[in-house]
Amino acid sequence: MTIAVREADLADPDEARALVEILDSYARGPGGQGAPLDAHARANLAKGLLEHPMAEVFLAFLDGQAVGAAVCVFSFSTFAGRPSVNVHDLAVLPAFQNRGIGSALLDRVEQAARARGCCKITLEVHDSNTGAKRLYERAGFGPWATPTWFVTKGLG
Repeated sequence: MTIAVREADLADPDEARALVEILDSYARGPGGQGAPLDAHARANLAKGLLEHPMAEVFLAFLDGQAVGAAVCVFSFSTFAGRPSVNVHDLAVLPAFQNRGIGSALLDRVEQAARARGCCKITLEVHDSNTGAKRLYERAGFGPWATPTWFVTKGLG
Protein backbone atom coordinates (compact mmCIF):
# COMPACT_ATOMS: atom_id res chain seq x y z
CA MET A 1 0.00 0.00 0.00
CA THR A 2 1.60 3.23 -1.19
CA ILE A 3 -0.01 6.58 -0.35
CA ALA A 4 1.04 9.56 -2.44
CA VAL A 5 -0.33 13.07 -1.99
CA ARG A 6 0.22 15.84 -4.48
CA GLU A 7 -1.38 18.99 -5.79
CA ALA A 8 -4.28 18.11 -8.06
CA ASP A 9 -4.12 18.97 -11.74
CA LEU A 10 -7.72 20.07 -12.19
CA ALA A 11 -7.11 20.75 -15.89
CA ASP A 12 -6.74 16.96 -16.23
CA PRO A 13 -10.26 15.55 -16.78
CA ASP A 14 -9.45 12.35 -14.86
CA GLU A 15 -8.26 14.25 -11.79
CA ALA A 16 -11.16 16.70 -12.00
CA ARG A 17 -13.60 13.78 -12.20
CA ALA A 18 -11.88 12.02 -9.27
CA LEU A 19 -12.18 15.15 -7.13
CA VAL A 20 -15.90 15.48 -7.91
CA GLU A 21 -16.50 11.82 -7.06
CA ILE A 22 -14.60 12.05 -3.77
CA LEU A 23 -16.44 15.22 -2.73
CA ASP A 24 -19.78 13.80 -3.86
CA SER A 25 -19.18 10.75 -1.67
CA TYR A 26 -18.36 13.06 1.25
CA ALA A 27 -21.43 15.23 0.59
CA ARG A 28 -23.70 12.17 0.72
CA GLY A 29 -22.39 11.07 4.12
CA PRO A 30 -23.08 12.20 7.67
CA GLY A 31 -20.12 14.62 7.68
CA GLY A 32 -21.42 16.33 4.55
CA GLN A 33 -24.88 17.50 3.66
CA GLY A 34 -26.53 14.07 3.66
CA ALA A 35 -27.27 14.41 -0.06
CA PRO A 36 -25.32 14.23 -3.32
CA LEU A 37 -23.81 17.28 -4.94
CA ASP A 38 -26.32 18.92 -7.23
CA ALA A 39 -25.78 18.98 -10.99
CA HIS A 40 -24.50 22.57 -10.96
CA ALA A 41 -21.89 21.83 -8.28
CA ARG A 42 -20.75 18.67 -10.07
CA ALA A 43 -20.40 20.54 -13.37
CA ASN A 44 -18.59 23.57 -11.95
CA LEU A 45 -16.60 22.33 -8.97
CA ALA A 46 -13.25 21.53 -10.61
CA LYS A 47 -13.35 24.48 -13.02
CA GLY A 48 -14.28 26.88 -10.23
CA LEU A 49 -11.47 25.68 -7.99
CA LEU A 50 -9.00 25.78 -10.87
CA GLU A 51 -9.90 29.42 -11.51
CA HIS A 52 -10.01 30.48 -7.85
CA PRO A 53 -6.76 32.34 -7.10
CA MET A 54 -6.60 31.34 -3.44
CA ALA A 55 -7.67 27.69 -3.74
CA GLU A 56 -5.32 24.74 -3.69
CA VAL A 57 -6.45 21.13 -3.97
CA PHE A 58 -4.49 18.05 -2.98
CA LEU A 59 -5.36 14.52 -4.05
CA ALA A 60 -4.31 11.39 -2.21
CA PHE A 61 -3.59 8.32 -4.28
CA LEU A 62 -3.45 4.78 -2.98
CA ASP A 63 -1.57 2.55 -5.38
CA GLY A 64 -2.35 5.04 -8.16
CA GLN A 65 -6.09 5.47 -7.45
CA ALA A 66 -7.40 8.84 -6.24
CA VAL A 67 -9.06 8.07 -2.89
CA GLY A 68 -8.95 11.34 -0.93
CA ALA A 69 -8.86 15.09 -1.29
CA ALA A 70 -8.14 18.25 0.66
CA VAL A 71 -9.61 21.48 -0.67
CA CYS A 72 -7.85 24.49 0.85
CA VAL A 73 -8.48 28.20 0.66
CA PHE A 74 -5.67 30.55 1.60
CA SER A 75 -6.58 33.73 3.44
CA PHE A 76 -5.05 36.24 5.85
CA SER A 77 -5.11 36.34 9.64
CA THR A 78 -5.65 39.91 10.75
CA PHE A 79 -4.76 39.00 14.35
CA ALA A 80 -1.38 37.54 13.34
CA GLY A 81 -0.70 39.76 10.32
CA ARG A 82 0.22 36.68 8.29
CA PRO A 83 -1.37 34.32 5.77
CA SER A 84 -3.51 31.43 6.95
CA VAL A 85 -5.17 28.46 5.29
CA ASN A 86 -8.57 26.87 5.81
CA VAL A 87 -9.15 23.23 4.98
CA HIS A 88 -12.57 23.68 3.43
CA ASP A 89 -13.04 19.98 2.72
CA LEU A 90 -11.07 16.91 3.73
CA ALA A 91 -12.54 13.72 2.35
CA VAL A 92 -11.49 10.11 1.94
CA LEU A 93 -13.65 7.58 0.13
CA PRO A 94 -15.34 5.38 2.77
CA ALA A 95 -13.73 2.15 1.54
CA PHE A 96 -10.27 3.68 2.11
CA GLN A 97 -10.73 5.34 5.50
CA ASN A 98 -8.61 4.43 8.53
CA ARG A 99 -5.51 3.75 6.41
CA GLY A 100 -3.56 6.97 7.08
CA ILE A 101 -4.83 8.81 4.01
CA GLY A 102 -6.44 11.66 5.97
CA SER A 103 -3.23 12.09 7.96
CA ALA A 104 -1.17 12.15 4.76
CA LEU A 105 -3.46 14.83 3.31
CA LEU A 106 -3.17 16.96 6.45
CA ASP A 107 0.62 16.59 6.40
CA ARG A 108 0.69 17.86 2.79
CA VAL A 109 -1.58 20.79 3.68
CA GLU A 110 0.78 21.69 6.52
CA GLN A 111 3.79 21.58 4.16
CA ALA A 112 2.01 23.97 1.78
CA ALA A 113 0.98 26.25 4.65
CA ARG A 114 4.51 26.44 6.01
CA ALA A 115 5.91 27.10 2.53
CA ARG A 116 3.56 30.10 2.23
CA GLY A 117 4.45 31.44 5.67
CA CYS A 118 1.01 30.71 7.13
CA CYS A 119 0.50 31.21 10.84
CA LYS A 120 -2.25 28.60 11.19
CA ILE A 121 -4.47 26.02 9.57
CA THR A 122 -8.17 26.15 10.34
CA LEU A 123 -11.02 23.78 9.62
CA GLU A 124 -14.55 23.07 10.70
CA VAL A 125 -15.79 19.70 11.92
CA HIS A 126 -19.28 18.70 13.00
CA ASP A 127 -19.41 17.63 16.62
CA SER A 128 -20.96 14.30 15.64
CA ASN A 129 -18.07 13.42 13.29
CA THR A 130 -16.06 11.50 15.88
CA GLY A 131 -13.69 9.89 13.38
CA ALA A 132 -12.68 13.23 11.89
CA LYS A 133 -12.32 14.75 15.35
CA ARG A 134 -9.91 11.94 16.33
CA LEU A 135 -7.91 12.50 13.15
CA TYR A 136 -7.68 16.25 13.72
CA GLU A 137 -6.73 15.84 17.37
CA ARG A 138 -3.94 13.39 16.44
CA ALA A 139 -2.75 15.94 13.87
CA GLY A 140 -2.43 18.61 16.57
CA PHE A 141 -5.63 20.59 16.05
CA GLY A 142 -7.15 22.11 19.15
CA PRO A 143 -7.78 23.15 21.78
CA TRP A 144 -11.34 21.87 21.70
CA ALA A 145 -13.50 24.49 23.35
CA THR A 146 -17.02 25.79 23.44
CA PRO A 147 -18.27 25.74 19.87
CA THR A 148 -17.92 28.73 17.63
CA TRP A 149 -21.07 28.92 15.59
CA PHE A 150 -20.62 28.58 11.85
CA VAL A 151 -23.55 30.23 10.13
CA THR A 152 -24.42 30.68 6.49
CA LYS A 153 -26.45 33.16 4.49
CA GLY A 154 -27.24 31.67 1.09
CA LEU A 155 -27.02 34.01 -1.85
CA GLY A 156 -28.79 31.83 -4.41
